Amino acid sequence: MIDKKVVSRIVDEWLEGKDYFLVDVNVSSGDKIIVEIDHAEGVWIDDCVDLSRFIESKLDREQEDYELEVGSAGIGQPFKVLEQYLIHLDKEVEVMTKDGKKLEGVLKVADENGFTITIKKKVKLEGEKRPKMMDEDLHFGYDEIKYTKYLISFK
Repeated sequence: MIDKKVVSRIVDEWLEGKDYFLVDVNVSSGDKIIVEIDHAEGVWIDDCVDLSRFIESKLDREQEDYELEVGSAGIGQPFKVLEQYLIHLDKEVEVMTKDGKKLEGVLKVADENGFTITIKKKVKLEGEKRPKMMDEDLHFGYDEIKYTKYLISFK
């Protein structure tokens, strides 16, 4: 079976000097290799083809047969790496907490420890007749959520 670490090292070699980043490498028991990359401005098919050819040039089909699929991380898929959070700063995201609460807000901050979103919340201020929409910042550790994904809006 082809080692995931070997494929990751090959992809890292191709990524050197490029604005792309690795999202995921998966190698199934049948030697189907799936490589997901991403870029702040999207992923171009020509670059997927180039990466696919680069990987193929480093692996020996005579030694072990494999199936290779190279593509972009899907736009509606949950984030898997910190770089995906960073390229979506100031954009709307959906967060599902581990306790089942779904939130929508604007991604404000992200680092290796967690991230912050700003949500709109109705708040009744003292002396006011009606509640007003106010911004509230919520911070999450990555271990507190099931997923975060880019919120596709058709407004």
